[in-house]
Amino acid sequence: MAKIGVFRFLTGTEWKPSGGIYGIAPMILGSLYVTACAAAFGSAVGILTAVFLAKFCPKRIYKFLSGAVSLMAGIPSIVYGFFGLMVLVPATQWLFGGSGNSLFTASLLLGVMILPTIISVSEAAIQAVPESYYEGAVALGATHERAVRTAVLPDARSGMMAGVILGVGRAVGETMAVIMVAGNQAVIPSGLFKGLRTLTGNIVMEMGYAEGLHRDALIATAVVLFIFILLINILFSLSRRRVSQ
Repeated sequence: MAKIGVFRFLTGTEWKPSGGIYGIAPMILGSLYVTACAAAFGSAVGILTAVFLAKFCPKRIYKFLSGAVSLMAGIPSIVYGFFGLMVLVPATQWLFGGSGNSLFTASLLLGVMILPTIISVSEAAIQAVPESYYEGAVALGATHERAVRTAVLPDARSGMMAGVILGVGRAVGETMAVIMVAGNQAVIPSGLFKGLRTLTGNIVMEMGYAEGLHRDALIATAVVLFIFILLINILFSLSRRRVSQ
């Protein structure tokens, strides 16, 4: 950063190692966009699934669904990436045009990947709420759905937020699956169905042959990624603390 200039390095919109130009703004924005979209999808679906499993799921299918969630958690990232490359990319290309390698595809794939974390942690938080909360709401005349919504879920908010934090942490650090479906274009994302490159993808793709200032720039990119993840965790922790209060 001292050689390139901190401001120029962080805000530069071009990444051309052959020309000695190193700007990581496209990768920073790419990581932010992918993480935000994946978190929005994964949080909504994951929390709703956790509520269903904890309070609405029939016992005869609970074991099957909970086993499926556990199985998803054990699938390697490269398998998710292959699934995205062979299924999601062609489907996106057929539905919306373009190459299929895009912000939308990467966000959807990451959203699926973080589901097991969010579901398992959120379900545990809901199950940990004392049964007397639910029983008291029902005794006062609330329906099953209303009792869950007004008495159980508010007390489980802190635990569900923890699940979202863990899921976002995985989304930020994911590399291989994103590389396979994001398009890997070192440009500022111009649309939901356009290609992009993340900070992690930038490091993995070029570290194998980089040398000199190019290698130093990739190491600096890793430092920025570390600070990025640290700030996200701090913000989520502060939000969780406010929710628990």
